[in-house]
Amino acid sequence: MGGSSLAPEVLKRTFGAKGFHVLDTTHPAMIRHVLELLDFEKTLFIASSKSGSTLETRSHLDFFWEKSGRDGSKFAAITDPGSSLENQARQREFRALFAGDPEIGGRYSALSAFGLVPAAVMGIDIGRLLERTREMVEACRLDEGNPGLELGLQFGDGWREGRDKICIDPVEGDFGLWAEQLIAESTGKQGKGLVPAPGESPDGSDRQRGEVRLSDPYELGQEFFRWEFAVAVAGSILGINPFDQPDVQAAKDRTKQVLDSGEEPSLEPEGSVDELLAQAREGDYVCIQAFIDPLREGELKPLIERARATGCVVTHGLGPRYLHSTGQLHKGGPNTGLFIQVVDDPGDEIPIPNQPFGFGKLIRAQAAGDYESLRERGRRIARVRLEDL
Repeated sequence: MGGSSLAPEVLKRTFGAKGFHVLDTTHPAMIRHVLELLDFEKTLFIASSKSGSTLETRSHLDFFWEKSGRDGSKFAAITDPGSSLENQARQREFRALFAGDPEIGGRYSALSAFGLVPAAVMGIDIGRLLERTREMVEACRLDEGNPGLELGLQFGDGWREGRDKICIDPVEGDFGLWAEQLIAESTGKQGKGLVPAPGESPDGSDRQRGEVRLSDPYELGQEFFRWEFAVAVAGSILGINPFDQPDVQAAKDRTKQVLDSGEEPSLEPEGSVDELLAQAREGDYVCIQAFIDPLREGELKPLIERARATGCVVTHGLGPRYLHSTGQLHKGGPNTGLFIQVVDDPGDEIPIPNQPFGFGKLIRAQAAGDYESLRERGRRIARVRLEDL
């Protein structure tokens, strides 16, 4: 989830890697799709979690451990030293175990084991990728012509001028999918924040362009570093700590409360989308949070266009992925968001080994928990079924 999944996902899309799949959803429909897609005799499963205790990742691991016949040779793990995942990997005799660096936060980990191990598995030339990255590292030491500093100053100075929406260039490989977590989770706190909006037009008084320089896939490492440097600089201008995430835990705690209650999460439609969008003010943004089958993401397009008719920047993300990404901004950032939660019917339940709940109940609890967490903070929010759009 989050920093452990987004860099590998963007690497996969940028390099067009085949045979590498990122699973960062608890939706039963996608679990079923993966079961149909994979040849278990030829699949290596890599569990990736810095803390080693991420609920979604551990649930996936336990599920596929059972499905693969508890064969440690089919598994590898990437985790920080001393984690429960590390201990489990040793006990189960995983094929490989890769150590993360505890001093690197998840959203800054693209150029650590969490990004580089998946890159190597995809067949990417790691030496070439890092050689190009070192060029950017050296450039970001310069007093003048420093690419990371210049981008960070642009973000920070734009924020001072009220241009807090970063409209990230749409590029092949969906770089913005990774960059939006970096920006949102790093800056969205203390009622402040930069709002990442991949693919949105930068034309508007509250917007600025986030230029992506990717003329070659092997420049991706450079861009990871340039944007990490820039966001740290922007954080200093905003006067916040770009390396913590104090509000991410809120949705996790709410999810746990729902699951511990033993009751079925209620995901009935609430509020009116029309009435919500009618509240849009200058400087607001619309955020669509879709706890749906990822293969149905295209069905959100009419809602996205409807939201754009407000004149606001529109962002959209899949749950539970966004809880580990832009969720920090939604709760800790400025109260300028109009939130539309979209849910669907997850279908038949899929049990999770050693848990009293399955994947269907888990994703419903995550949706219910985040909805309540946002409402507690006075955020403007409505819930709608995908089938009713």
